[in-house]
Amino acid sequence: MSHPERLGSPGGESVGTIAEPPHVNETLAAYAARYGLKQSAARPSLRKYIQDVWARRNFIWAFASAKNISMYTESRLGQLWQLLTPLLNVAVYFLIFGVLLSTSRGVPDFMPFLVTGVFMFGFTQRSITAGSKSVGDNLSLIRALHFPRATLPLAIAVVELQQLLLSLVVLISIVLVSGEPITVNMVLFLPVLLLQLMFNVGASLIVARLGAFNRDITQLLPFIMRTWLYMSGVIFSLPSLMKPGSKLAEHPWAAELLKANPGYVYVELSRHALLGKYRDYVDKALPSHSTAQLWIYALAWAGVALVGGFMFFYRAEERYGRG
Repeated sequence: MSHPERLGSPGGESVGTIAEPPHVNETLAAYAARYGLKQSAARPSLRKYIQDVWARRNFIWAFASAKNISMYTESRLGQLWQLLTPLLNVAVYFLIFGVLLSTSRGVPDFMPFLVTGVFMFGFTQRSITAGSKSVGDNLSLIRALHFPRATLPLAIAVVELQQLLLSLVVLISIVLVSGEPITVNMVLFLPVLLLQLMFNVGASLIVARLGAFNRDITQLLPFIMRTWLYMSGVIFSLPSLMKPGSKLAEHPWAAELLKANPGYVYVELSRHALLGKYRDYVDKALPSHSTAQLWIYALAWAGVALVGGFMFFYRAEERYGRG
């Protein structure tokens, strides 16, 4: 059949047409071009994609808020678990590492030191773990609606930020009760938090793409995150292990690797901003431990993770939700 076949009503009136099927030697792309057909889930240009994500910023915040509230609706204590969970983790770590194993190693006010580490590292840990499931757990939404898929891991990062903001009330209270005075240096905590958020968003985008196509990633991540926690100075002070004559001081390359670890960088900068006694302790124990180097690492990790993670996720935009 070389021409479109017209369908008519019983009276002979034409009501529509059926386009002829593609010829044997005609590709689907050529057939689509001939009739002006476009791929429904085609990846837009990078500029258009960024604009689409920004246009849905209200959706991201609303989706995150709704998810945050729904997480604890079935428990009697409700949103109180957002504060109880990190506090219980701190209590366990303090009992094991602070009392039984005595990992404080002379660190003044070990409790606020530990609380800061657990809260700030937990912010990154939860963002990455939940981000790995952000696409796979929302396949029905992805297949039903057309929207930039990056909004899902971005919403997860906002969920964790909202939970952290509540936890910071407890953190600041513990810091002040421990005897830390309010100083101008505490203002530096805000840029540290912003840089850590940027890093978390980038890391969440990376694991979101990996988890979308290989669900085994979500099973492996808890072991990776637990190992990362033990290497990030959450429960011990890295400067105290780098004193002259120590084993770590004999291997400076290993010390530099630990210092460049993003998990350590944001935790340590948070402690330097909030804990004046710990800051003075580090300056005396290890004068060569420069916070300027940590700031460079923090900026580099935030920029590389955010840009690299966004590009990595964007390049697979049209593949999410298929299969």
